[in-house]
Amino acid sequence: MNTLRDLEARRNGILDEMRSIRSLRRGTINEQYLRVHLKGRKVPAVRGPYYVLSRREGDKTVSKRLTSGADVEQARKAVEAHKRFVALCHEFERVTEQLGELERQAPEIAGEKKRRRLPSSRTAK
Repeated sequence: MNTLRDLEARRNGILDEMRSIRSLRRGTINEQYLRVHLKGRKVPAVRGPYYVLSRREGDKTVSKRLTSGADVEQARKAVEAHKRFVALCHEFERVTEQLGELERQAPEIAGEKKRRRLPSSRTAK
């Protein structure tokens, strides 16, 4: 069973990992092939692959062609970082729920009990 201290440590670890992500992009990278009709040929030639980064924004799909190999690699890393970020968000949510459950089950463990003040510890004003 997880203790409060273990859950707090994992929660802080998740936040640190989220904080370490420097760049992310929503979406997917798709390969696109185009059929090109060439003069003198009946069968179209297939050109590609062309790489396209696509994502949904509202009701529309927004796509951007990635023109160089460096752009494709950078976009792949950014898309993977976004997937990791989303997974961390779900894990953070799960750990926080567990933490709340533990605190509700044993409220005396969650916070330090208030202690009564001794009459001698009061300061005279």
